[in-house]
Amino acid sequence: MQSSLSFPPHFQLPRLPDKGQFDSQLRLLGNPKSTPRFPALVGSLRTPLHFESGEGEREVRKDYLPGGISSVVRLPVVITRSCEVSRYVWDGTCLRLVSFGGSGSDGGAVPFYLGDLGDGARRAARASAAAVRDFFLPKLVTSNYVEYVKWKFLHRVFSSALQVIATQVMFRAIGIGYSRSLPSAAALNWVLKEGLGRLSRCIYTASLASAFDTNLKRVRFSTSVLFSLSLGVELLTPAFPQYFLLLATIANIAKQISLACYLATGSAVHRSFALADNLGEVSAKAQIQSVCFDNIGLMLAAFLNMLLKNNCRWQGALPFVVYPIFTAVDLLGVYQGLKHVHLQTLTKDRLVIILNNWINLGYVLSPAKVSSEEGIDIFNTKGIKSWQIRIGFLDSKIEIPELLMMTMRSITDEDYYFICLETCNKLVKRQKHHIVVCLREGAATSDIISGLLQACYVRKALLKNTSFWDRAFDDNSGSSRSAVLEEWFRVAEHCRELAKRDLPVVSEQISAAGWSVKNVLLSTKEQFRYSFVDDQY
Repeated sequence: MQSSLSFPPHFQLPRLPDKGQFDSQLRLLGNPKSTPRFPALVGSLRTPLHFESGEGEREVRKDYLPGGISSVVRLPVVITRSCEVSRYVWDGTCLRLVSFGGSGSDGGAVPFYLGDLGDGARRAARASAAAVRDFFLPKLVTSNYVEYVKWKFLHRVFSSALQVIATQVMFRAIGIGYSRSLPSAAALNWVLKEGLGRLSRCIYTASLASAFDTNLKRVRFSTSVLFSLSLGVELLTPAFPQYFLLLATIANIAKQISLACYLATGSAVHRSFALADNLGEVSAKAQIQSVCFDNIGLMLAAFLNMLLKNNCRWQGALPFVVYPIFTAVDLLGVYQGLKHVHLQTLTKDRLVIILNNWINLGYVLSPAKVSSEEGIDIFNTKGIKSWQIRIGFLDSKIEIPELLMMTMRSITDEDYYFICLETCNKLVKRQKHHIVVCLREGAATSDIISGLLQACYVRKALLKNTSFWDRAFDDNSGSSRSAVLEEWFRVAEHCRELAKRDLPVVSEQISAAGWSVKNVLLSTKEQFRYSFVDDQY
């Protein structure tokens, strides 16, 4: 392929003087009181972009470029690579790319001079830091990614060190390294332990697949706690060598479950940091971080063992001393790291938070704000509230069956969801009321958002008149039920109109806030659908 450079008829390249004359003109350029003899050339190459210091513009030193030129013509093209900033200059014979060091705190370029050893050291430090950053961190990620990696460092280092110590203890428990050990029996026990662990991993993954999307943080932290407990079980094997296979199998089952959760949720966590669909780069950097951090943890464990190698008593007590400390730091790293994961996918719980805030305050929360409000919720206590909203199917044994019957009879072929009330009376002293959104087969994302928006309006209306609805579910008389049915349909219809009116604005603001509105992730229980059958005569 060939390319040619052409100029319009009215454009003429400036005529350059010979080398001696050019050098003299460049010297004049270095003197601000002198006027160059070829203003046309200077004017055509002059640029408003300058590199300035606190005392005004500084000249490039004479020994900075080959040829001993005291001043050069700077071109308006700057190249930024990592922390180095370079600029094209014309020295009279050719173009050169001159380094001006790294970026200053104000974002401008800081001039760099080879003669300045202090600047040279700082430039080397900046280059080293940039090399380390490029090795460990992807280029296009969200601002909270670095904080996540800091806490990941603590988690991986201390978790890896604890694994090494636990493995050493298990080897000691089965007699590896002692003359009385039976290698064949040890190998059989080890294979059986691994096989049962992997089988449990498959069963766990199959039974909890949807929770990896809808309750990612809670499941991931819970399995991290489970992993730490499994290491504690492994540390007990020397104390009960006759139960080695049982203890090792239980510990390995817990470790395999934790590993399954880590692998299943890894892509969602990495996608939350990727800004330019660079999921592959973020995942690759995550592997590099894990390998390096794990190796540091291995070295930490090796250092502790070497430190106590001459003291058998302390070496035997080492696992029980470091276990609570390392476990606490490990779980702290996991917990704090998850707080910096801001998922952009929509779930029922996140949509309820978004819609309630929009109804009360008039704006849609960003993923970071929802992540802060959502938290990790280890024990699922945030969902325990008055008139909780859920998606799924209704229990036929509810307090007022006429309410469910009349609601079902009111739906038409054009409806893709309906809303009803139910009362839960399971093992609690006080009744729990729920607002249930039932979705129809073929319901789209807009239908789910509309149904939850209407449910949020219904919840707000019910909370304004709590005493009436509490009495309605306590009083089973016919007159009371008639009043409840009439009030319910009035509230439901009013809230339906509000949801229909506000749905376009809400959907647009949710998308503008950075949420992924293509799908709403639902758990297994929330994925139940009803089918509409019009066979009434």
